[in-house]
Amino acid sequence: MFHTLLKYFQLVVSILLILSILVQNRSSGLSSTFGGGGTIHVKKRGAEKVLFNATIILAILFVLSAIAALFVS
Repeated sequence: MFHTLLKYFQLVVSILLILSILVQNRSSGLSSTFGGGGTIHVKKRGAEKVLFNATIILAILFVLSAIAALFVS
């Protein structure tokens, strides 16, 4: 029973994690890697900061649930 709930939890967290990564705005592309981007790093504010923190929390939850799945048989 706990194993099934853990699978569904991982599924939901993984989908939310993927969506939170895809929604984030990335103004500089591959050009900044090769010196073409002249953007200045600005501080995250508002919804962008909330989304960034939510992505970190979702990533931690996903890793913890993956570790928990190793110990649940």
